[in-house]
Amino acid sequence: MTLTEVEGQTRARTMRAAVARRFGPPDVVSVERVPVPTPGPDDVLVRVHATTVSIADHRVRAKDLPKGLGYFALIALGVFRPRRKILGMEGSGVVERVGDAVTTFSAGDEVIVMSGGRFGCHAEYVTIAADGAIARTPRGLSHTDAAALVFGGYTAVSFLNRVDLGPGSTVLVNGASGAVGSAAVQLASRAGARVTGVTSGRNAELVRSLGAERVVDYVQADFAAAVERYDVVIDCVGNAPFERVRGILRPGGALLLVIADLRGMLGARWQSRRSGLLVTQAGSGSPASVMQELVAHAEAGGIHPVIDRTFDLDDIVEAHRYVDTGRKRGSVVIRISAPTPTD
Repeated sequence: MTLTEVEGQTRARTMRAAVARRFGPPDVVSVERVPVPTPGPDDVLVRVHATTVSIADHRVRAKDLPKGLGYFALIALGVFRPRRKILGMEGSGVVERVGDAVTTFSAGDEVIVMSGGRFGCHAEYVTIAADGAIARTPRGLSHTDAAALVFGGYTAVSFLNRVDLGPGSTVLVNGASGAVGSAAVQLASRAGARVTGVTSGRNAELVRSLGAERVVDYVQADFAAAVERYDVVIDCVGNAPFERVRGILRPGGALLLVIADLRGMLGARWQSRRSGLLVTQAGSGSPASVMQELVAHAEAGGIHPVIDRTFDLDDIVEAHRYVDTGRKRGSVVIRISAPTPTD
């Protein structure tokens, strides 16, 4: 066997991936060749075409978690170096291979996946359980658009499953221009709710275009000090704990804590019992069912991707730098070049 043939076989068993071998600023991420993951009998191997850099990737890479979660970070993220070296919580791509026990997907299927805390989507390939958070790509969406939909859409769907929305419902979305917030505005508006979005002034028109009737510029006004009352408050920022927003919730209302610190997480159940309101930091629905709901909403026109910027995998450090500014609108997409036959 020639050296060229040996190199070809080696490359056939490896893939390009964005790897973070230590915690720190964006520069700790580099594109390397790593082994292609091997699917188990119940798994699907997906060739990733597009993914995103989300706030979750920032938090894990920088070890920047909400207040009080430092101890849990050591367990979940790693003590001296990341447990999950390849970040990326979601992706859009094509099924490359399925495990022997998989009957629901076949090679060639276009799919979206949500790997969640397992990460791994900032790479050319990722594996996911066939009965997990995987679904066929919504009809009419490119891989770029589909990838931009998953993180925010999946999270918004799962949290909104905790409440009943309809015509006349009032919803406030704090952080209405981010990936989750922009999805929540669309879904709540589509359900007939009257939506107020909290964002910066520069994003006001975007949030209105997504379906918000009213926009509050957090620089100019404190939404929690307003006289308006809401059936549902969705906190996608992490600065709207129960104590701050209780006064703007209607009797029987709900506070959905997409981001919460340790105190908020531990106190949610007690606050619910004491107040008669729903206070929760968790969504609802199995991963597979939430993905199917997201696809149904997308195909019905109830939710559209919001893309701020798009980068190639080789420019992932720049993508992380942009997300670190805290100014992204919707999703920051990473294009991952389709592998060649020898890759």
